[in-house]
Amino acid sequence: MQTRLVLEIATQGQLQVAANLCGLTQPAASRMLAEIETQLGERLFTRTPHGMEPTPAGALIAHHAQRITHDHAQLAAEYGELRAGRGGIVRVGAVTGPALGHIVPAINWLKGWAPEVDISVEVAPSVTLVPALARGDLDFALARLPPQIDDSDFEIEPARDEIVRLLVREGHPMLGHGPVAIAQLHHLPWILQDRGMPIRRVIEAAFHDEGLSSPSNVISASSLLVIVALLRESDAIAPMSQEVMELMLEPPVSAGFRRLDLNRLVTVEPYLLLRARGRAMPKAAEALFRRVRESIRHF
Repeated sequence: MQTRLVLEIATQGQLQVAANLCGLTQPAASRMLAEIETQLGERLFTRTPHGMEPTPAGALIAHHAQRITHDHAQLAAEYGELRAGRGGIVRVGAVTGPALGHIVPAINWLKGWAPEVDISVEVAPSVTLVPALARGDLDFALARLPPQIDDSDFEIEPARDEIVRLLVREGHPMLGHGPVAIAQLHHLPWILQDRGMPIRRVIEAAFHDEGLSSPSNVISASSLLVIVALLRESDAIAPMSQEVMELMLEPPVSAGFRRLDLNRLVTVEPYLLLRARGRAMPKAAEALFRRVRESIRHF
């Protein structure tokens, strides 16, 4: 209140007007000004026929008071946005398919409603995401529970299977034959995730179902840019989630790529919607969580 009074006196030039703007009576404002000047040992204003003029000390305090008043108003506004869920920080993680299928649309919705929310997204394997969620580095995640993780630490909601599709370059020799059996692809080069990763496991299992070993001509790569570069220059086959496939086949990315259809459906075990048990999320994170949940249920 003291800084506000000094600012208003300097701005208005009249003690009575400044007192009214600060919600004070004139005697109360006069006493407060006298107390400030006593504490500082300086006169802050001189009375002239045209009103109260700030001394150099008064002008200096009024200048900083203006900044303090602005910062206080900004703090109040931002805190109000945070309490309403329209500000603050949201940290979310997801494996690649759900990140594209559910997280990205939900973020676009949240940003349309609350553009000041600071959102960070980590797209990574479940073995990275779930420990990050347990540490508190993420508000929630779309991931699978690694076997060594204690599931009692999380609130778990079922989500969906991931459908796996095969991406190849335009002109690939296996295109144009209709849906193919995976056994027909055993001799070709493959671009796969690292060993033990979900999509690689189900592709290897599909070959095992046909009595075949895993393909021997394999490049392990997780970077989508590297996968794209490798596919364009070879007859390699890259399995990926349906959501990533749809992104790759839509303009302007689609030039030069096609989907190679299998005669069977290949799916990865369901991913889960996870949040830490007993840990409150910021309101903006709660809003994003609910939107993702709704997206999953109507997918």
